[in-house]
Amino acid sequence: MNYALITGASKGIGKAIAIHLAQKGHAVLLVARSEQLLKELSEKINLQYNVATAYMAIDLANTEAPKAILDWCLAHHYQVDMLINNAGYGLNGLLEDYPLETHLAMMQVNMNSLVALTYLFLPHLKKAPRAFIGNIASSAAYQSVPGLNTYAATKSFVLSFSRGLAYELRKSTVSVSCVCPGATDTDFANTANVTNAKAIKLAEKFNMSAADVATVAVAGILAGKIEIVPGFINKIAKVLANVLPDRLLEKSAADIYGI
Repeated sequence: MNYALITGASKGIGKAIAIHLAQKGHAVLLVARSEQLLKELSEKINLQYNVATAYMAIDLANTEAPKAILDWCLAHHYQVDMLINNAGYGLNGLLEDYPLETHLAMMQVNMNSLVALTYLFLPHLKKAPRAFIGNIASSAAYQSVPGLNTYAATKSFVLSFSRGLAYELRKSTVSVSCVCPGATDTDFANTANVTNAKAIKLAEKFNMSAADVATVAVAGILAGKIEIVPGFINKIAKVLANVLPDRLLEKSAADIYGI
């Protein structure tokens, strides 16, 4: 039996992707920090969609986590044909507002663990007749974002890494996709400590639901699209990020996030 392994699966886009895949009859492996939330989601998926599911509670800020996840899969003979690197979070504020260790932990989750999981699972994915890697970035990947600076930089890394890896694997059975959602109705703002009223109101105005993002993401991943931008407004924003002066984009972002 083949499984889709989803990190950050306990809530938000990761949870929505897990549910969407289960609806399509795909067995899922759920990975996140909260064991209770994973247990509840696993039971819901079993009950509603009658597909195999298992979960592992682990913090991807731990450098040993990717290897532990692989070992868990091998020990239980879970064959993974889809890897969804969704886990990630942001930090709102100036660079010096947070201890260095806090920034490095976020970078570990957003970038290093993503690369490690991709590296470790790639030999196993290549054994499947068809396999998929879906990396969840952000519309923030297309520009510098003062106020979410390190976060945006990590997502730019994810986008660049995904594009390059997709080319490297172009002759293999493994496709690589990068999903770049914009404002989504998740707990991102609370986790990132976004308190600026303008940022909150703007997000509420253009929010997509996590379920809608998941629907677009999964369809694009299964179609082998390299870059997926859910939502018309986010597609327009991507175009503008390519044509408007960087300084103007940075000033606008800084204004939104109160910098």
